[in-house]
Amino acid sequence: MQYTFNGKNIEVTNGMKRAVQEKIGKLERYFTPDTEVHVTMAVERNLHKIEITIPVKGNILRAEEQSEDMYSSIDLVQDVLERQVKKYRSKLSGLRSNRESDKSSLIPADSDVDDEPIKIERVKQFAVKPMDPEEACIQMDLLGHSFYVFRNSETEEVNVVYKRHDDSYGLIEPSF
Repeated sequence: MQYTFNGKNIEVTNGMKRAVQEKIGKLERYFTPDTEVHVTMAVERNLHKIEITIPVKGNILRAEEQSEDMYSSIDLVQDVLERQVKKYRSKLSGLRSNRESDKSSLIPADSDVDDEPIKIERVKQFAVKPMDPEEACIQMDLLGHSFYVFRNSETEEVNVVYKRHDDSYGLIEPSF
């Protein structure tokens, strides 16, 4: 695996790099040798935070943990990534076996409109990959986000899946 290290308010030492490579290296059997691993370490308000992002076959595995010690944070993030990998593999295999089954329509939730001015703090650009809504839900869960934008492989339209308050999923499809 190919590691890229970044530090924010901390100097990433060789010991820290070795610790990450040893812990995340335990997951190498799930990845190809050229898989990129992006590691960001930071110190914020006396907490040592680590974020690891691993792009795999158009999807992204991401884990973030923090503690009072960077090495403890590394241990915690390794556990999270291991659970994500296992969850991703089991959901992906289950999705492949259920692909022919009837897909139920997901109902979008109502949204509240706020009268305060909107200030965009951050802009992200990313490729919109064709996938099924179920695959998009898996990717959203792996990232720990509350919504996910994707191109529906059946309709070729841009869709959004999102997590509802009752932990069910919603799907937004365009209607012209």
